Amino acid sequence: MSDQIKHECGIAMIRLLKPLEFYKEKYGTWMYGLNKLYLLMEKQHNRGQDGAGLVSLKIDSVPGEEYLDRLRSVKPNPIKDIFDQINKIYRKAEVNHHGIFDEPAWAKAHLPFAAEAYLGHLRYGTFGRNSIEFVHPVMRQNNWRSRNLVLAGNFNLTNTDELFDRLVELGQHPSAYTDTVTVLEKVGHFLDQENELKFRQYKNEGMSNKDISPELERTLDLQKVLENASRDWDGGYAIAGMIGHGDLFVTRDPWGIRPAFYYYNDEIVVVASERPVIQTVMNVRIDDVKEVNPGEVLIVKKDGRIGTEIVRVPHKRKACSFERIYFSRGSDKDIYNERKNLGRFLAPTLLEKVAYNFSDTVFSYIPNTAETSFYGMMEGVREHLLNWKKKQIKALNGNLTEEKIAEIIAVEPRMEKIAIKDVKLRTFITSDSGRDDLVAHVYDVTYGVVKNYKDTLVIIDDSIVRGTTLKQSILRILDRLHPKKIIIVSSAPQIRYPDCYGIDMTQLEKFAAFNAAILLLKEQGMTSLIDEVYQKCHEQRNLPKEEIVNFVKEIYRPFTPEQISDRMAQMLKPDDCHAEVELVFQSVENLHKAAPNHTGDWYFTGDYPTPGGNKVVNTSFINYYEGNNERAY
Repeated sequence: MSDQIKHECGIAMIRLLKPLEFYKEKYGTWMYGLNKLYLLMEKQHNRGQDGAGLVSLKIDSVPGEEYLDRLRSVKPNPIKDIFDQINKIYRKAEVNHHGIFDEPAWAKAHLPFAAEAYLGHLRYGTFGRNSIEFVHPVMRQNNWRSRNLVLAGNFNLTNTDELFDRLVELGQHPSAYTDTVTVLEKVGHFLDQENELKFRQYKNEGMSNKDISPELERTLDLQKVLENASRDWDGGYAIAGMIGHGDLFVTRDPWGIRPAFYYYNDEIVVVASERPVIQTVMNVRIDDVKEVNPGEVLIVKKDGRIGTEIVRVPHKRKACSFERIYFSRGSDKDIYNERKNLGRFLAPTLLEKVAYNFSDTVFSYIPNTAETSFYGMMEGVREHLLNWKKKQIKALNGNLTEEKIAEIIAVEPRMEKIAIKDVKLRTFITSDSGRDDLVAHVYDVTYGVVKNYKDTLVIIDDSIVRGTTLKQSILRILDRLHPKKIIIVSSAPQIRYPDCYGIDMTQLEKFAAFNAAILLLKEQGMTSLIDEVYQKCHEQRNLPKEEIVNFVKEIYRPFTPEQISDRMAQMLKPDDCHAEVELVFQSVENLHKAAPNHTGDWYFTGDYPTPGGNKVVNTSFINYYEGNNERAY
């Protein structure tokens, strides 16, 4: 993606089902679980680079000993920083306790992070400062093990204000106005309630306090806790958690917006945000990795029992399509094929755009994540080229010569690596003009492969959000090759609406498609429509989120997608660019055809799966109209 946006988060969880001695004997180290967690986090570093954290849990620890250890970091390479800190502790212990450092029992009793359960997290900040307080896992501590709660998640809730108010009504005093704190306290409240109910039950049965604790831990009903806690959550989420005595869980929103996968055998349970990560780290087949279904919770009890239960009634599946277009690792079998199809389905339109002129057209892509879509695009081009060759041969009606056959067969699409992603340049210049000059050098180009003022460059990108990099960098450097025309192709449809489920796209004025529509309205004397939409949005401000309508759709209604694309091209073309510029976008229909199981398309259509989505887009338009540079949730 040429426009870099902050997005998503990643979770990683490990639960060893056997004593540490088992892993020392079979794999040569009691650090087997910690090593696997490191790999799970490192393989998902694409999901978060603002911060990272991990918590370990020692099961059946002795009273008086620490059983929960946590490290978090917001340094430039947070995963490395965390594990460097752990390794530093271990190297010192290995020197001071040579001979017993490798003993699992000694390690568990004396070393932090020598444990049977781990929860890791990678953060991209969509809310709050990039400070350590906002880094997961977050903890709610108590002297009762079954009341200790650790949470980490990939989520955003749209109704944090409502949830915050309800916590206050319960008598709580939340420490911060964020969805993370709200979720932690909400789950914590019902965890406390479950503990209190069971404690009174066992007390009435005549059990002693000391005997109640293990029985309470054994029978704690996590499904009930999460069902009560999540009943009014509006948003996309995949949330993993630990209870201090040893129960672990992962729960997912009922629309399936945010992803979560797991694998288990008789030795280990593994959870991650992405399927191929588990396949690689555990060396297992795709069919061995299961998906946490929408509305479900995966529960791993302290005694090793594993099961899934319904927490929220599943709604119509609206899994995030952006996961497939860009965010998730392309090494997943299905994602790879979906991205290829996104490119393939664009081929007919592109060939019409260049009038099937293969000799004067060069196909390429924006590195690096658009490469897979490029392969699909070229497969589609070749399919149509084969049909073209058949028609050419048939048209000759028997008047074929060897020279003519060779001429037809020799026609092939021209493919070149045109754009090259350069090392990320650090902006040490504070003035806007100086910074823009640096941005213009983010990419380099391959010289000498484009025929001056004759060739058309067809360049595919994953998506176009703001268009800033296109205008300030990509189009300028492509124009240095002196093409006649530049066609920028987006494998995603036009991004028109804000996200509110974990991706940092909340301000309408930062979307190139929205700005193009506004310009068209102004140029065609339709500014009254902008005022009307504002009035409709403003009148909804105090309505319950369930009653809010997305009137922002009316901004786009007067225009065809092609009209908006053409205006975007005019808007994003630099003043000093000599080549003609055109933008081509994927259709929503082909997006669904390419990724049929991930139909969450609110970025493109404004059809939000939860009521809170309409509230967010409503607020976002009000902020735009009133000039408020604020988040919409």
